[in-house]
Amino acid sequence: MIWTRLVEGSAEFARKNRYRLGFVLAVLVVVVGALEISGIETGRVFTAGFFERTVRAAVPITLAAIGGLYAEKSGVFNIGLEGFMIFGAVNAVAISFLVAGGENATVAQSDIWIGLTGALLISIVMSTIFAILLIRYDADQIVAGLAVWFIGLGFGPFTAVIIWGSQSSPPVGRIGRINVPALSEIPYIGTVFFNTSPLVWLTFLLVGLSWYVLYYTRYGYWVQAAGENPEALDTAGVDVNRVRYATTIFSGAIAGFGGAVLAVGITTSFVGGGLTMVDGRGWIAIVAYLFGNYNPVGAFLAAILFGGANMFQVQLQTVGIDLSSTLTGLLPYVIVLVVLTLYGTTQMPSEVGESYESES
Repeated sequence: MIWTRLVEGSAEFARKNRYRLGFVLAVLVVVVGALEISGIETGRVFTAGFFERTVRAAVPITLAAIGGLYAEKSGVFNIGLEGFMIFGAVNAVAISFLVAGGENATVAQSDIWIGLTGALLISIVMSTIFAILLIRYDADQIVAGLAVWFIGLGFGPFTAVIIWGSQSSPPVGRIGRINVPALSEIPYIGTVFFNTSPLVWLTFLLVGLSWYVLYYTRYGYWVQAAGENPEALDTAGVDVNRVRYATTIFSGAIAGFGGAVLAVGITTSFVGGGLTMVDGRGWIAIVAYLFGNYNPVGAFLAAILFGGANMFQVQLQTVGIDLSSTLTGLLPYVIVLVVLTLYGTTQMPSEVGESYESES
C-alpha cells in the first residue's frame, strides 16, 4: 500500500512540477555545456565526493524548508527560519563544548549528540514562545520573524564571546560517518548513501515521513485546511489554532535542529562573523519550499540544487580548476534569483498570515 502511494505520489508530483523539473534539467545541461566548452572534463568535477558533499550541504536547508513548509501550509508564515538556525548552531556547539568539560577537553561523539539534542530542546522552547506571540497575541508575522533573525544575529556572536572570548568557537568535532560494508563500495551511490553521516539518513527519513503525513493522514488534511479554509476545519470540530501551534513549534524546532546539524554535523564549530555561519540558508530554505511547491520532496530536491550550486565552487577549487572564485561564488545566488522569478506559479495557502478566532 505504501509503495503504491509512493509511486502514485511521485507521478503526481512530476506532473504538477514538470516545469520546475525542466528548469533543474536545463541548469544541469547549461553547466555541463559550459564545462565542455571550457575544455574541462566533467568527470573531474562531478565526482562521488562532490555528490556526497552536495547532499550534506542540502541537509540543513531541507530541514528548515520542511519546517517552514508545514507552518505556512497551516497559515503561519515563519520568516524567522534563519534566526532559529543561528540559535540552533551556537547552542549545539556550546552545549557540546560545555558537556565535554570546557577548554582543553576532548569532545566525544556522545557529547556532540547531547549538543544536538539540547539545541533541539531549546529550539522547541523558543518556537513555543514564538508561536504564542503569533497565534495568541496576534503579533505581526513578518515583524516577529525578522525580530527572531535580528536577535539571532546578535545572540550567536554574543554567546560565543561569553564562552570562548571571540565571535567564533574552536573546533569541537562533528558527528562521525557510518560506513555500510560492501554497499559503500558501490560507485557513487555507495559514497553518497552508505558512507555518510547518520544525519543524512535522518533527513531522508524526515522528508519521506513529512510527505506521507501531509498528504495521506488526517492530520495532514487538517494542516492544509487550516491554511486554506479554517472555517470549515473549525466547523468539523478541529481546533484551528491548535493545529497552527503544532506546525509553528515544529517549524522553529526543526529549523533550529537544521542549524545544529550545520554546526556539528557538517562543519565542526560555530562562526559568528558577518551573517554567521548560517549565511542565508534560512532564507534559501523559504525559496526551496516555494520552488518545491509546498511539497517536502520538492523542497528537498530544491535544497539539493542549492547545495550543489554551493559545492560547485568548492569542487572547482579542489580539482585545481582556475576560475574566478568571485564568479563561481555568485552561482547559488543567481539560481535563487532565477527561482524567485519562477515560483510565481506556486499556489500559496489562501489564509497565510491571517489570524483565526473560533466562533464557538
